[in-house]
Parts: sequence; C-alpha cells; structure tokens
Amino acid sequence: MQEHQPECLYLELSSHNYQHSLPLHTSSALFLLSYCECTSFKVFLVSAKPDTDNSQSWRSQVPESLDVSVVCVKDLPALVRGCRLPAVLGETGRYCRAGLAVVLRHIINRTCEADPSRMDALSLLGFKKTCLKACAEVSQWTRLCELSIPSAVEAHLQQPTNPTQHLPPALLSLERRLGEPVKVHNDDKIRRQKLQDQQKKKNIQKTASLDPRDPQGGPVMDDAQLQEFHSANGLELRAALAKLSVSDGAVPPTTTRWCSDIRKVKTTVLPPLEHLFAEGLYFTLTDVVLLPCVHQYLSSLRSIVGSAVLSQLPLLMRWYHRVQEVPGVLRAAEACGMILSSIQAPAAGPSTPAEEPQPSQVDKESLVMTKEVHFVGGPRPTMTKLKECGVEAVFSPHPCPSWTLPWDSLPAAVNPTEGKMSDVRAARKRQQLNNLVAMVTELARPGQTVVDFCSGGGHVGIVLAHALPDCEVILIENKEESLQRAEQRCAELGLTNIGLIQANLDYFTGPFHIGVALHACGVATDMVMEQCVQAGAGFVVSPCCYGFIQNTLKFTFPRSKMFLETLSYKEHMILCRFADQTAVQLPPERRLIGKQCMGLVDLDRARAAESRGYSVRVMTMEPDSCSPKNNMLQETNKNRWMSAISEESQQNTIEIKTKILRQIEEPGKDLTLRNHLSQVYEVEDQ
Repeated sequence: MQEHQPECLYLELSSHNYQHSLPLHTSSALFLLSYCECTSFKVFLVSAKPDTDNSQSWRSQVPESLDVSVVCVKDLPALVRGCRLPAVLGETGRYCRAGLAVVLRHIINRTCEADPSRMDALSLLGFKKTCLKACAEVSQWTRLCELSIPSAVEAHLQQPTNPTQHLPPALLSLERRLGEPVKVHNDDKIRRQKLQDQQKKKNIQKTASLDPRDPQGGPVMDDAQLQEFHSANGLELRAALAKLSVSDGAVPPTTTRWCSDIRKVKTTVLPPLEHLFAEGLYFTLTDVVLLPCVHQYLSSLRSIVGSAVLSQLPLLMRWYHRVQEVPGVLRAAEACGMILSSIQAPAAGPSTPAEEPQPSQVDKESLVMTKEVHFVGGPRPTMTKLKECGVEAVFSPHPCPSWTLPWDSLPAAVNPTEGKMSDVRAARKRQQLNNLVAMVTELARPGQTVVDFCSGGGHVGIVLAHALPDCEVILIENKEESLQRAEQRCAELGLTNIGLIQANLDYFTGPFHIGVALHACGVATDMVMEQCVQAGAGFVVSPCCYGFIQNTLKFTFPRSKMFLETLSYKEHMILCRFADQTAVQLPPERRLIGKQCMGLVDLDRARAAESRGYSVRVMTMEPDSCSPKNNMLQETNKNRWMSAISEESQQNTIEIKTKILRQIEEPGKDLTLRNHLSQVYEVEDQ
C-alpha cells in the first residue's frame, strides 16, 4: 500500500549577500494562506544554498500560524526540482502543481474543502471559478498579473529607478486596465439599480429644504433623508462587500422590479459601473496576487520621491485603498509583515498624465497577439511562390505503418475508452496512439525520461508508462480536471514510473530525453519543440489547430530561414489558416490543399529545428483517416543525443533491455510490442 504524506507547499527563498528575503511570488502565496487561514499544507522555503542566515530575517514576513521549514534545492523531491516555484506536491508524491496561479487556486480549493462555509475564499475564484485559470501562455491578463508585474516590481526593487522619469510599463498597463469599462455577469441588473439610485439621489436633493444661513443656498436634509442619500452612493462597493459575506454572492437586497422609466432605458445608455478591483466589481484572486507587488512598489516610492509620482497612478492608488476595506485583508497583511499604508494621492487638479511608455515587453506582446491579419484570396498564390523557390510539402515514408499495440491484451485503464469517449472516437484515438508510441519506442532507451506535453487525460503518457516500464514518464497539463482523470487511471494500473505536473509548459524546467505531444494546439506545438531543443531532447509531435498560430513574444513566423526569405508573415498565416481545412465533410480537393498547407507549415518547423542541429522528418499517421490533423514530426538523429551515454551506461542499458524483453515474453501477451522492441534494439546494437 502506497504511503501518503501531507501535501507540501514549496516557496522560493531568495538569497543575497548571505541574507534571505521573500520574492513576490512567495509573498503572494503566504498572504493568501493568511487570508484564508489555511493550515492544510506543510510549508517549505526553498533556498539555493544551505540556510546560513541565523537571524532568519524572513521570519517576520511569515504568518506565525504556519509551520515553516527551510530546505535546500538539492534536497527537493525530483518532481518538484524539475519545476519553477511555487509548487505543491500531493500526498502520493506523484502529483505536482507548479506556477503561481495554479498553486494559489489549489490553496483556495483546499480551504473550501476544509471549511465549506468560507464563501469569502470561494468568491476569490470569480465567476464560474475562472479567475487566473487561463494559462499565461495564452492569456495576456494572466501573464500581466502572474509574471509581468511581479517581475517589473522586483526589478525596480533591486535597481530602483526614478519613477518621475520611468514608471514600470506593466504597472501602467494595470492603470489603463483599471480605467476600462467594467463587465460582470448580470451587470444589466446592477446598472439599472445604479440608475435608480442616481435618480433617487437627485430627487432627495431637489426636495431638501434650503438653509437660509447658507450663502450658497445649499440643501439641508433631515436624518432620514441623509441616510437615504448616502445609501444611494457606492452601489458597486456595497455589492462587492456583500459578495464576501452572503452565501449566494448576490447584490445587496434591491428592488427586483423597477418602475417603467427604468425598465425602458436601453442597456447602451445605462450608467457604467465603477472599477473597484482588478477584475472589475469583485475582490478576486487577482487582487491577492497584486497587493504585495503594489504595496512594495508604493513603499519604495516613499523613500525616493514621496507621493510626487502618484498623480500618474490615480486608479491604482484608489484600488490600493479600496482593497484595504475588504474584511480580512488588513489582518492577513499584518500577519505577513505588510503594514498597509493610507498613502494619499495629490489633490485632483491639473496634473501630468501618466507617461506613455515606449513599446515594452508587455505592449509588444499585446500588439503581436491582437493584430488582425486580413486575407484576400486562397493559398494557391503562396504555394506557387514557394514552389518557384523549390519549396514543396514533402512527407517521409512511415517506418512502421502496420505496427499496433496489442489493445485486446492491455489492461482496460490503458485503453482510451476509459477517457469517456465514443467507440468511434476511441478507435481513432487508438490509431493515433499506435503511431506515436511506435515512434517513441524507437527513440526511447531504458532509464530515460519521456515527457508527455499537453497530456490532457494522459492517453499517450499512460500507454508509454505501461509499455516502457524502465523509463520515467512525466505528464504535463494545465487543466486540473484532465490530469485528475489521468491520476485515477494511473492508480488503477498501479503505475510507479509516472509523474503528473499541473503547470504551464514554461514552468517545467527539468531534464528529459524525449518530448511527445499529441495534437498540441497552435503555438503549443512550437513551444514543445522549443522545450525539447533547449533540453537537447528528441521529440515526436503531432500538431493541431494550425489556424491558431500567430506571432507571440517568444515566436515569430515563419520560423525557418528558408521560409522567412520567401514568405511574409501574412503569407505564412494564409498557409496556417487553410491548413485547418482538412475536415472530412469538406470536398476532397479542398482537403488536399489543406493537407499540403499542413505539410508546408510543418516543413517550416522542421527546417527551424534542423538549423539547430536536429534531423527531422515529417510524415503522415497511418491510417491517414485516424485524424484530419494527421501530420507527425519526429526527431531522427539518435546519435546526437545518444553519444553522451558512457560505456558503463551502455552496459547498463543492455542489461535493462534484456530485462524489458523478459518481462513481456509471456506467451500471448504483448507479442507485437516485444517484436517491435526486439527489432529496434537489434538495429541499435548493430
């Protein structure tokens, strides 16, 4: 029986001149633990060096309610050591969550599991529990809050600049976001209530008696009128605070049936809602992430220029004060050593508007990601242009087109039908898995690590872990629901050579030998290939969603020199858009053009990898009907990454090969797999 340990939360502890400090990501995690009063985790602060700071200068920034230990990086569990912090290692030691947003969302879920009455904690996840759920690779908002703002503030703290001359572009982006119109679920109802309150306020002012002693002739209200007048103000704040204390998260009790003049007002002319918090009307996880960042930035300004620069960040200052009104925030901040101040911005008046930053990392990426490319005509002119330059889609022959896994003799949990899909789709999925597993087993050697990127429910990784028992297999997926299904299947199979990581691709930094991805969407395929190239690993990938390919901060298209010298970005995007035209219901001629466009886009990817020392072949899965997206790219230069194996390792490899073949030598069991591995090992030994 597998021994379970308490969940462990690993947070980074920075070290400079033998003095330790807490990075902003760590501060955000500790602040959330304090706000939620969560004690479900065993907390470790991870230092790159042994703890030599006897003063423990970080202790004042850690809530006293937490039992915290310091651990060195080299002593971390292998799965955690291969991820960027923060990270949470599950009770079994086989499930790791990594990345700030993923870890913080998990802390909230654990808090609500321990105490279901904590609706204030549950409300941090926002509408439909989607706050910061989209990964930073595809969401500009998550990237701004999780990466850009903490990085910008830490850079400022390490090397302070004069904010009157230069404000961090990431904070200016947040300032602009706070000035955008607020959109929340059911906002029509709240905006009509606001309109009614505004009219009520005007009526009170009109009916109030005039004070003859007031030279301005201002209105004088009795106690009842004064109370009603103030209740007509701050509807947004009342709604936001009510969400933290009312079980159903409703707006404060208001009239549900308005008078006819209110009902007839068009939605387009209703008064806008005031932007109270980072994501609009309600206090969410985003505010938790941003508060330590903004607090430390504002604290640094007091020692530099006072409040001279605050007039350039009026909305951010209002947000900073508003967050402090949320119940529990001041208590949690004090427990983390943050004394939230009441810094006041200069009085309203003629002021210098916030500086317009030069194109920064945040803005460049925003422009790249949102730029629309308009197309005229089809792909034929672009394809003709490539053909005139000697570039055509070329598909290598499949090395083992008839190879298949022995599905009938495999455990039920290995079969993709366990993923709750139809029989027809499951049959196609098995055909896809046959192709990828055949290619991976050709590359994989005992003792190596295989990473299944964008693993989903683990169809590829689970089959590989079962077929290659002497290899370590790691599944990486951002969606918790998918990875939990994979975890259940692994437990049913009793697999001990598999690890699961819930994280963005960028948060995995561990070593590995082979990367595999089945239908990684759009640019995710390029990210997987880049991860493999940087790690010096082989890869087998099947791309998908070509139409979602676009320039990002990390990647620009075309990728290869050959295509870049021939096509513009717009022309390459034409190929990508038409590469998605391969659905079975389309006319055969259109599907053929789509297949050629797929081949050209993947040829560009292959050439880009080859410019960095790889040998790549582009081929079609067998049978080609297994998927409309049936291309497959395999790195074939085994000598490049096998050359690092020493003579001793090679001897160990031979022994492990023999062990594998003996394990699957039982009559009638995994015969096809044994024959395939025998052929692969025989060719290699020659």
